[in-house]
Amino acid sequence: MNARKLFAIAILIPFSLLTIYAVMEAGYVGIFDYQRHSPAGWQVFADLVIALLLVFVWMIPDARRAGRNPWPWVVLTLLLGSFGPLLYLATDRQHAGVEARA
Repeated sequence: MNARKLFAIAILIPFSLLTIYAVMEAGYVGIFDYQRHSPAGWQVFADLVIALLLVFVWMIPDARRAGRNPWPWVVLTLLLGSFGPLLYLATDRQHAGVEARA
């Protein structure tokens, strides 16, 4: 297993647990609702949107180079945020043999 996959999985597991806890406490809509009540929340939400747009700039061409359809990952990212790119990296097969040959 390559470093990209290990990194993604190492982040995905605790992030999933945190997300499950947050959704159980606030609900899916509640996570976003919390951010709309102050300029600080607006800034956090805007930062997330900008960061995920930057991820799209990387992920879409990377998926095409690897022969993967990028649109399921884009939709997943739009619906679930960082889960899309993390799962994209965790399921990457393109780089699996690269480190073994090096």
